[in-house]
Amino acid sequence: MSETKPRTGKPTRAGLWALVHAERAALAADLAELAEPRWATPSLCTGLSVREVLAHLTAGASLGPVRWMAGVVRCRFDFDKQVVMRLNEQLGSSPAETLERFGRAVTSTVKPPLPIMAMLGETVVHGEDIRRPLGIRRDYPVTTLTPLAEYYRGSDLVVPAKGRIEGLRLTATDGPFATGSGPLVSGPTLSLIMAMTGRTEHCADLDGEGVATLRARGA
Repeated sequence: MSETKPRTGKPTRAGLWALVHAERAALAADLAELAEPRWATPSLCTGLSVREVLAHLTAGASLGPVRWMAGVVRCRFDFDKQVVMRLNEQLGSSPAETLERFGRAVTSTVKPPLPIMAMLGETVVHGEDIRRPLGIRRDYPVTTLTPLAEYYRGSDLVVPAKGRIEGLRLTATDGPFATGSGPLVSGPTLSLIMAMTGRTEHCADLDGEGVATLRARGA
């Protein structure tokens, strides 16, 4: 069996891809029996349905650096426009086709010019953007969530997580993650990740005098 963690305790490249693939597979399984009308449910991504968010995840798993840059140029460096263009390419003609396309991308290692950890973040965060409005719960391994929380606490790439938690002290109640100093925000690691990435709905799961600040910054 190949080693999935180096001696530093951080996941290796192969280990990170294994986590991404596991989360994609779990999401596909959660959506396998979803009734067709529910695919139109608004996600936590403003303006996008849960079906459209899933197509966005498929697009991210199908878009290498060359095609990504070609799309950026085609959209005249309007990154939001490219996101919409690429998700429409993967939407298909029905929810069943949307899910089928995502299923084919579960084990993909294709990615835009982003760290693999960012791809894990896309999968977890957008997975929750889909699950929470549908009332679907996933018990994520804390060993998946902790390194992801560590990544977001130091990164403003894609989403301004680092800036959003500046001057706050975050502490997980279900794992070892802790960072910062200032007014406290405590709660499940998943909820901290979602709040760091601007999902204010998850602030309801958090406690501490810093929650109001974090919620305001997410809004």
